[in-house]
Order: sequence, then structure tokens, then C-alpha cells
Amino acid sequence: MNNQEAIIREKLSHYYANVFEEELIDEIVRVGYFDKIKSGKLMIDIGENMTHIPLILDGVIKVSRQEKEGEELVLYFLERGDTCAISFVNCINRKKSILRGIVEQDMEAIFLPVEYIDNWLAKFKTWRYFIIDSYHYRLIEMVESIDSLAFMKMNERLMKYLTDKVKITKDVNLEITHQEIANDLNSSRVVITRLIKELHNKGKIVASRNKIRVLEGF
Repeated sequence: MNNQEAIIREKLSHYYANVFEEELIDEIVRVGYFDKIKSGKLMIDIGENMTHIPLILDGVIKVSRQEKEGEELVLYFLERGDTCAISFVNCINRKKSILRGIVEQDMEAIFLPVEYIDNWLAKFKTWRYFIIDSYHYRLIEMVESIDSLAFMKMNERLMKYLTDKVKITKDVNLEITHQEIANDLNSSRVVITRLIKELHNKGKIVASRNKIRVLEGF
């Protein structure tokens, strides 16, 4: 066993021993590779072909969709134990990516070649359940994103966004600019700055330059 295989097996035993059967773990060790990706790295862009799918061990990926006018909307975040089942569907159908994935927080992951994905669905029951569960969770998150656009006011969307970030990063102290929030919420920096000030004055957050401490809502 080479060093890369030893690392993958150790990581899988720590995170996925109770998720995947031993035969599937052996397959992942054989064909996967382990890597660490820094925050800010573009993992996949809209219109690109996907060659590998990540099993996230640590860190966060932000998944977004771009409108025809070029504006971007964040759909959901992927964290430890997650993968993007919607991307699996693209891989199986040999479609180009309809989503953009950017590393939000330094990430460790095992990357799996897409050519094995379809075969494993039929071969391994735990893999099939894993993908179905992942697709279910991602669908719920996208419905919540649609609901927030349709039914929530911008101040409510902003507070939900901040509390979701806290839950994902497991840190109430967020290092983020007003412009980054505006981009994620498909709003303007001026509007976000005004709403952040309102939330600060209401005692729901403590805002300073490029930093927000979330005090309520999670």
C-alpha cells in the first residue's frame, strides 16, 4: 500500500467506516485520491465537465447558480460528510456542470473519478443510500433558497444567511465583506450595509470592518 492509499484508508475509517461497506471502501482507496484545497479555490464552474466528485472530510464548499443576466445566487453549502448529488446526476448523464463550486473554508477531500459513480450505484447498497440521502438534502436546501427568495424580506434573508454560515463554519465570528454577502444574496452592497447596521442596532449581531459576530438565530 502506497502513502496515498494509506492516507485515504485512514481518512475513510475515521469519517465513513459506519457509512460504507468494506468492499466500497476498498474501491475508493484503489481509485480515489486525497487532496487539500485552500479557501477561495474554484472547484468547478458552470459549463465545465466534471472529472472527479469530492467526498468532503473537512471544510466548506459554496455552491451557486448564475442567472442569465450574470448575477449569482448561492444555493447551499457542502460540509464534512457531504457531496453534491446533483453533480452526480450530471456525471451519469455526461452533462456539463450547471453549478459553480468555490471552497469557502480550507477543505480536505477524497476525489473520486466520475466513471465509477454509475457502476457503484448498482454495485453497493450503501453508496446508493448515500447518494439518495445527499440528493434529498440538497433538494430541501434548494427549496429553502427558493422560498427565501419568494417569501422572505431581505433583512430576513440576510439573518438566515448569517446563521446558516455560523452553523456551517461552527463559528459565530464571520470574516466576510458586505460586498461578498451582497453577491451571495444577489443584492447590492449599499442595501446589505444598511441592513447589517439595523441588525447591529437591534443586538442580533456585532458588526465591525469585514467581521460579523452573530448573537441570535442559531
